[in-house]
Parts: sequence; structure tokens; C-alpha cells
Amino acid sequence: MHQVMIHPASYETVRGAIDHTFDLFPQDLRDKKVVIKPNVLRGSEAAEGIVTHPAVLAAVVDKVQTMGPASIVVGDNPGLFSYGANEAAFEQTGLMAAARGTYRNIGLDAVALPFNPDFMETVNVSRAIVEADIVISLPKFKTHGLTVMTGAIKNSYGILPGAQKARLHKIAGNPSRFHDLVVEVFRLRVPDLFIVDAVVGMEGNGPASPDLREIGLILASDNAVAMDAVIATMMGLDPERLRFLQRAAEAGLGAWRMDEIGIVGNLVPLENFKLPPLGGEAILDNAAVQAMLESKIRLTPQAAPDGCTACGTCVEQCPAQALSMVDDLPQVDMAKCVICFCCQEICPEKAMVLQ
Repeated sequence: MHQVMIHPASYETVRGAIDHTFDLFPQDLRDKKVVIKPNVLRGSEAAEGIVTHPAVLAAVVDKVQTMGPASIVVGDNPGLFSYGANEAAFEQTGLMAAARGTYRNIGLDAVALPFNPDFMETVNVSRAIVEADIVISLPKFKTHGLTVMTGAIKNSYGILPGAQKARLHKIAGNPSRFHDLVVEVFRLRVPDLFIVDAVVGMEGNGPASPDLREIGLILASDNAVAMDAVIATMMGLDPERLRFLQRAAEAGLGAWRMDEIGIVGNLVPLENFKLPPLGGEAILDNAAVQAMLESKIRLTPQAAPDGCTACGTCVEQCPAQALSMVDDLPQVDMAKCVICFCCQEICPEKAMVLQ
């Protein structure tokens, strides 16, 4: 039986909850490569509640540093509105300082992995995630217009750099298939530990809603399905109605039934918690959202002749081998390009632009 910890906390006292997490869910971190992945949707102020709060990240980094890892990397690939602005998003949110010098732009280096061909034959995943011995996921307790809630499973969507996320949104085509897609991405590299920032949660039309909710909790588990079932229950949702939880359980990733989950602490449903529409139609049937997704996946990386020095870094680092040097200028083969935008992020001269 998987366990989920529910521990009272404020952002000033969060370290106690983090210590208790590692007591309940021990991790052997000595001499290991550890990646800590917060939820960094986009650049925002910490008080907006859109991202994992810096106090939670700082407490986790401080704890992990005492456990003898070989290395620590803090990183994420922000969402649709922050491609190419990874550092800026971390700086604005306060997560750069909270990383204690361990931040890395994990969007600069990716590995192509086989994927479910119903969506795409391969996807690019940040190399730091693929090569980590231990991945610690730090989701935010939030609603989401497409998946209804975002938690442990959905947080892994950020292991994909660049506009792949937009392309996959488009390919999914309807809410049910997007729920399936989220589980397929999660399965690529299942994190080892989940610590959810529920000190201040988000309700209403997330994942960037102004409707914040003081909850005062840290949640933790070593199983994402159990964790998300608890989050759903706290929000007043029936976990059985969330397709991504059903799919994850069918894939053997955990159990969502509450009688199969051990609760360490007190599970109290939040009264009158505001939810988005259950099916997600508010997003995928919205013409403006569809147009935005289409604009993202039509972006093409091109080298600016007046800025490019023909150093070849983008050609060497392209995980899809879609770039080649022609007359001292990198050219992209769009038949191979997976629009991960690693070339734009890694260019030392900032000469690769998106058009």
C-alpha cells in the first residue's frame, strides 16, 4: 500500500515537513546524481502562486545537500509562454536563488527517446532527467483547465523542452487523448519522490488563476498516482472521474482508490473548492487557444547572419540532428526538427531566432 504524507506547514516552517518527508520516504542519495524539478509554468512573482514556492525548493535543496549526493541539478522546462526564457523564469520567480547555485538550464541538452507512436515516434527529453539517478518532483497544488488538476503526474510534462509540448497538445486533439498523453510522458522517467507545495494552492481556472487558497500543507509520497488521488479528494473530485488517473493505474503505476492508500496525517476535503470544467473542453475547444498552439508549432529556428559566428554549437547539440552548416550558417531540416528549440537556448551568441 502506497502512503501519502499530509503535513502542516507554512513557508517559514517548511523545513520540518521536508525532514519528515525524507524520514517517511528514505532516499539513498549518497554519490548519486539528483535532479530536483519544480513546477515553473512561466515567469511570475512567487506571491502569484503559479509556481512551486522558492521556500519549498530551498528547503528541499538544503536537505538534499546534507545527504551526500554526487551532484544536484535544479531545473525545469517552462510552459508555452516561456520558451527560450528558462533563466528569466527562474530569476523572476525567486527559484534561481532558492536553487543555491544548483540551477541548470536543462533545456539546452536533450535525448531522443522512443514514444507512443499514436502521438509521435520519438520525443526529446532533457538529458539531465534521463541520466539522473534520483528525480525529485516538486509539483504545485493547482487546478488545470485541461486535466482538471495538476499534481505529481502532470508535473512531468515539463521534462520535454521547447514546443514539443504545444505539438503534442495539438496532436492529442481532445481532452481524453491529452489525459492519455500526460501519462505517456510521465512513464518516460517516473520520479522517485514527490513533494507538493500545498501551503498556498490554486483553485478556479488554473494553472495560472488569480484564485489562491490558503491550505497550509506539504504533501509527499513516493507514488504519483496515490498522491494525485489524494489531491483530487482534497479538491472535492472523484479520482475515478479523472482519466489520467485511470490510465496510470491501468499501466501499473499505482492505485487511485482511497482504500488502497495509507494516509500519514489528516485528509480533510477543502470546502467549496472551485474547479474548472471537468472535461477540459474549455481549453481544447477554444479557438483562441487552438490558434496559440498552432502559432507555437509553426515556429522555425533560423540563424541570423549578422549574429552567427558559425561556431557549430547548435549543430553539435541538436538532439534530432536536424541542423547542418551551409556556407557558414546553420540550416534546419524541418522534416527532422522536433521543435525542442535547444538550438535557440544553447546558442552562445543568441543568434538563433524563431520565426
